[in-house]
Amino acid sequence: MERKRWECSALPKGWKREEVTRKSGLSAGKSDVYYFSPAGKKFRSKPQLARYLGNSMDLSSFDFRTGKMLMSKLNKNRQRVRYDNNNQTKGKPDLNTSLPVRQTASIFKQPVTKVTNHPSNKVKTDPQKAIDQPRQLFWEKKLSGLNAFDIAEELVKTMDLPKGLQGVGPGCTDKTLLSAIASALHTSAAPITGQLSAAVEKNPGVWLNTSQPLCKAFIVTDEDIRKQEELVYSVRKKLEEALMADMLAHVEEASNDGDTLKEEGSGNDDMETV
Repeated sequence: MERKRWECSALPKGWKREEVTRKSGLSAGKSDVYYFSPAGKKFRSKPQLARYLGNSMDLSSFDFRTGKMLMSKLNKNRQRVRYDNNNQTKGKPDLNTSLPVRQTASIFKQPVTKVTNHPSNKVKTDPQKAIDQPRQLFWEKKLSGLNAFDIAEELVKTMDLPKGLQGVGPGCTDKTLLSAIASALHTSAAPITGQLSAAVEKNPGVWLNTSQPLCKAFIVTDEDIRKQEELVYSVRKKLEEALMADMLAHVEEASNDGDTLKEEGSGNDDMETV
C-alpha cells in the first residue's frame, strides 16, 4: 500500500490528511482517506470528525473524501443562515391567550366573549377531494433539466430505458420519461401500465390519463424479467466481492498499524535506554 500524508488546509492548523492507495488485490487502485489530529488521533469518517470538533467548526460543507470545502454547499449554507436571520428580525406571532378586548369609543375596556362550540361551527370536508388532488397536465415536464450529482459534485450518469418504453406528449424526452416513471412509482400505489388509449397519440391534451406516466402502453415479457434477474445477480456478486476485498484490506491495514505502533514503541524504549 502507498501512503501519502500532508496538512489539510480546510481544517484547523495541525490537522493532517492521509490517503492510502492499495496496490494489490481485488480493490487495487482504491484509496481510503483518514485524518489525524495534532495529537495524533486517527479519524476514519466524517461523523467521527464532527463529534470530535463539536461546535468549534462547521463541517456541513466539508468533503471528507477530497479534504476541501465545497463552495456550492458553503454558499447554500450562507444563504440559509441569512434567510433565517431575516426571518428572526420579523415580528413574532402573538402567543397571548387572554380574551380579546373590544376597542370602542368608550374609555373603559369591555371584554368580548369568545364562543368556540356553537352548533353551526362545523367544517364540512369532501373525502373524494382529499384523496384525488388535481394535477396540472404534463406536470412531469417540470422535472426536465434536473440532474443528480455525487458528493464530489460530479454528474451521475443516468440509466438507459428499454426500447419498449416510448414517451408521449409534446417535448417528451428520455430524461423526462425516466423522471415521469420514477415519480409514478413513488407517488402511486397503482400498477404502471402506460397510456392504454390509442387516441392519446393523436391528441394527448384530451385523452391523456393523468394517473399514468407520459409513456405508451408496454408489456413486460418473461425475457425482460430473466434479463433483469441476471443483472441483479451480477451486481450482487460484484458487491459481495468488493465488500470482501474491503474487509480484507481493513484487516491488513489494522495489522500494519499495529506493527508500526510496536516499532515506534520499541524505538522510544531504545532511546530512553541510551
